[in-house]
Amino acid sequence: MAEDIRTIRQKLQAATMEELPVLFLQYENDPRMGVQKEIERARRRKMDYDKELARTEALQEYEREYSAYAHICGIDEVGRGPLAGPVVAGAVILPKDCDILYINDSKKLSEKKREELYEIIMEKAVAVGLGYSTPKRIDEINILQATYEAMREAIGQLGVVPDLLLNDAVTIPQVSIRQVPIIKGDAKSISIGAASIVAKVTRDRLMTEYDQVYPVYGFAANKGYGAQAHIDALKKYGPCPIHRKTFITHFCEV
Repeated sequence: MAEDIRTIRQKLQAATMEELPVLFLQYENDPRMGVQKEIERARRRKMDYDKELARTEALQEYEREYSAYAHICGIDEVGRGPLAGPVVAGAVILPKDCDILYINDSKKLSEKKREELYEIIMEKAVAVGLGYSTPKRIDEINILQATYEAMREAIGQLGVVPDLLLNDAVTIPQVSIRQVPIIKGDAKSISIGAASIVAKVTRDRLMTEYDQVYPVYGFAANKGYGAQAHIDALKKYGPCPIHRKTFITHFCEV
């Protein structure tokens, strides 16, 4: 007796990517339209997976180029543009031949996917470091210098000392480790992409916590960026302690 379509669907859904080609061969001559629809759906899933494998392979170009270095660290920051909250830097050393799929520039990922990848990165990374510069520090020394400070702190927080840094676009002053700045590096290097995700999730969580303390600004939704509702609240209520005074002079008195 032929298997019912529901059973075949469950087999295809449960199969690993390596197992799917065997199932395709097993059912490719089944005359039932429902079976062929399930096969086609599974083929598309396999095709998408293979594309992601190829993209992830390409994302390791710099890691392969500098493979002679034992510990390659990706560096990225999040939060240079907001009106409120800290700038957060992430530093991530991934294992050689890292097999984490879907890493990308954090801005290109959904919040759900970033959260999923954050947990995987934290589990699989050789080391992760985070650095912060407060709004007060940003006002004192400017956002660029504050970002460099956060990056240096992130490097210092690593449990393993890196021997090469892959940076998203910048060269960090006062760092003796060799650096390779890469334009749009968070979309070109798996290490920088991982650092981007860790920094983004960390900062977003912080801003969600700040929303509980300062609810009128909508920090959980806007993460401190200049959304209209945020600007309207600034004009109505004035700044709170986590606003960057040098960033908000167009909207209210500080």
